[in-house]
Amino acid sequence: MLKTILAIAGRPGLYRLVNRGKNMLIVESITTKKRTPAYAHDKVISLGDISIYTVEDDIPLPTVLESVKAKSNGQPVDIKAIGNDEAVREYFAEILPDFDRDRVYTSDIKKLLTWYNQLLEGGITEFAEKEVAAPKSALESEEK
Repeated sequence: MLKTILAIAGRPGLYRLVNRGKNMLIVESITTKKRTPAYAHDKVISLGDISIYTVEDDIPLPTVLESVKAKSNGQPVDIKAIGNDEAVREYFAEILPDFDRDRVYTSDIKKLLTWYNQLLEGGITEFAEKEVAAPKSALESEEK
């Protein structure tokens, strides 16, 4: 789901990939629905490709967003109400207890929570891909 949602450096908000052109992407703002081009020189990253550092491994952003959704009961997170930087880090520790406190900055956490709110505002409430059960092959059926 988040593979087609993009963050573009230097531009506020998140964008949905609409189409590809020669040396550019056509993107649509999630909140305003305004379409604009993103050129080859723009730094564009898919939210599906982002992960958060933890002590042992990296956790994909969609998994972290699902955890935020569970903690906030599917409601937007009021970042200012959380408090200062230390309070934001404590809040995030409740969502992802083993995040790497040295490599994950407070600004990263605030950006993640802002993205979560923007996705909700844009009507996107499912972040992780739903796993589809693969049909059993004929060989697997015969073995039983």
